[in-house]
Amino acid sequence: MMNRENTNAPQFEKTLREPVSFIGIGLHTGNKVSMRIKPAMPGSGILFLRKDVLSGQGMISARWYNVTETRLSTTLGNEHGVTVATVEHLLAALRGCGIDNAIIEIDAPEVPIMDGSSDPFVKTIEQIGTVAQPQKRSVIWIQRPIEVREGDKYAILMPYNSSRITIEIDFSGSAIRSQTLSVELVNEAFRNDVARARTFGFSQQVDYLKQQGLARGGSLNNAVLIDGDRIVNEEGLRYTDEFVRHKILDCLGDLALAGVPIMGHLYAYKPGHELNNRLMHKLFEDRSNWSYLTMDEFLTVTGARPAQAGKTGPDSDSAENNVART
Repeated sequence: MMNRENTNAPQFEKTLREPVSFIGIGLHTGNKVSMRIKPAMPGSGILFLRKDVLSGQGMISARWYNVTETRLSTTLGNEHGVTVATVEHLLAALRGCGIDNAIIEIDAPEVPIMDGSSDPFVKTIEQIGTVAQPQKRSVIWIQRPIEVREGDKYAILMPYNSSRITIEIDFSGSAIRSQTLSVELVNEAFRNDVARARTFGFSQQVDYLKQQGLARGGSLNNAVLIDGDRIVNEEGLRYTDEFVRHKILDCLGDLALAGVPIMGHLYAYKPGHELNNRLMHKLFEDRSNWSYLTMDEFLTVTGARPAQAGKTGPDSDSAENNVART
């Protein structure tokens, strides 16, 4: 049996201390959603379970090879044709909080959008806390640059002895303009610098998207709306550069589909879910692109120091020492 000190170490996997529930609407379907996130066994990873489909057909593993659609969000599916959409904000929250294993029970084909960010998920996880598990955490360590391009857009994963995301966006002629930000995802960086950034859209696209069956649940309560050079939301922005921060959030959620934390530096110009998923395919098509290590091995090889992932609740085993690379 592992002692308390060892199970608090960053080298071990973590799950939620207890189940937690969310109720909201789907951003694109506009339908009401009930979702319950439950602790899971060590080594199980992140699993979605659709409760509104036939028994035995609802399980979907949150992995890059299960991505079925990337238009405006990331959708996962299984061999039965069952899907769950808009998973990226929740996956970013789980990765940002150092959660390795969880079962996400959901009664609809889309994760609730909540306020358009990862913040509601993060706050709830912090309140209930996490527990370390008796299995060593594994990581993927990037060994050489991997690049994908689409027109003027590109994404590059580079070797790096930690986890960093650098994003550059350019929406010239709008309130967004050009923004660049680089975040090293250690300590409480995700919680403080990324988690509260909301999804965003443009007023001139709203009618078209709804005609296409998209954004039916979108509102000023769950998205930042841009009208030319003006922010429509009365409360304004949560960060002066909220847009690029949300792109970092999206990228982290899509990278979480690797199944374990990625140790490397993602640099992307004008990224989107399609580009992110293409990058995952490019990464895993060649085994020499990456090394699969335990966190122990990674820290030993690189000489890196463990980083605090942020508080996970006052009663958590890891409230004092929740140390997970994201």
